[in-house]
Amino acid sequence: MTRLIAGIDFERPAHEVARKLIGAVVLVNGVGGRIVETEAYDREDPASHAFTGRSERNFAMFGPPGHAYVYRSHGLHWCLNFVCMEEGHGAGVLLRAIEPLEGLDAMHERRKFDDVRLLCAGPGRLCQAMAVTRAHNALPLDAPPFELRPRQGRVQVAVGPRIGISKAVDVPWRFGLANSPYVSKPFR
Repeated sequence: MTRLIAGIDFERPAHEVARKLIGAVVLVNGVGGRIVETEAYDREDPASHAFTGRSERNFAMFGPPGHAYVYRSHGLHWCLNFVCMEEGHGAGVLLRAIEPLEGLDAMHERRKFDDVRLLCAGPGRLCQAMAVTRAHNALPLDAPPFELRPRQGRVQVAVGPRIGISKAVDVPWRFGLANSPYVSKPFR
């Protein structure tokens, strides 16, 4: 059975799902916006949390597809990933940035930050603005508190190498909404 949410098949490879998510809308308890930047990670990828196998920290990344994988980066910031591929494989898509659309007052209050362009530009900022924590780990993306809406119309997707990693740095698995001012770092 295919795991389709908002018209996206989460049983596909991570880099395909990451591209398809650009332009979709994600909400957590009614707060969120348009996904403008993602990165893909696969079990066979040395930069992936799944690379060394299943653990207490990354168990959600091994399935089922269409669920959240939330982890803390450097002990500071929560990061939200969407699990994809077949259950047991270990693959996901990191949400790097969204264009804030809904719940802006809540986002501003949580981040104590006024510049809407930088409000959710980066995985830690995004999670803080949307109040994503470890409590969201392993939850399905097609049930509250999550809501995922399909993208409307065609989008132009920019592609480049992932950022903020030290392994497999040249893999072109970072995807973004072309010319979006809301991405965490411009595409070359």
